[in-house]
Amino acid sequence: MRILLAEDNELLGLGIEINLREAAYTVDWVRNGRDAKLALATTQYALAILDLGLPKISGHDLLRAVRDAGNNVPVLLLSARATVEDRVSGLDAGADDYLTKPFDLMELLARCRALVRRSQQRASEKITWREVTIDTMAKTVFRNGALIVLTAKEWAILLQLITHQDVPQSRAQLEECLYGWQEEIESNVIQVHVSNLRKKLGTEVISTVRGVGYIVYKT
Repeated sequence: MRILLAEDNELLGLGIEINLREAAYTVDWVRNGRDAKLALATTQYALAILDLGLPKISGHDLLRAVRDAGNNVPVLLLSARATVEDRVSGLDAGADDYLTKPFDLMELLARCRALVRRSQQRASEKITWREVTIDTMAKTVFRNGALIVLTAKEWAILLQLITHQDVPQSRAQLEECLYGWQEEIESNVIQVHVSNLRKKLGTEVISTVRGVGYIVYKT
């Protein structure tokens, strides 16, 4: 699952990036609003975390531009401004949540999970598909009650497919879940990981859509 982080404070940005990656997210970190705007226009994200005080284009102006362009990506605003007026202004501009600095990174991760959950219309962190149960918080997968051990990339692919049931995911879309800008994409990596997932979970879980990619059907 890919997240855009727009934060110009190097120390804070690094801390957020590390914690997001440890929580199994793929992170693109930019330091100004102009780069964030370009990223949002060219890449599909599960969530965007925007600092209000970004240089070049402020987080507030960026948010309005994103919403005016019809981009409905969930947005979490970060700001040192703590007044009710500031929070109301950010939410009215199109933010889905607002977190005041300083904050605890555990709370940030919890808010990220909640926003992604809401965007996927899920009530909890647990997803059940036939005999497969996924806990997106604990990062665990069970099949018929037995724990299935997955690699980080297998987990990312399965989560993308299981949270987009009945919607085919192309190889390019799945690659975007696995790799950030600075990472080199390995050849045939999607096919290899899908093959491993089928061995671990059963061949009926992931179907191939010829000429398109892969899909998990709801029924």
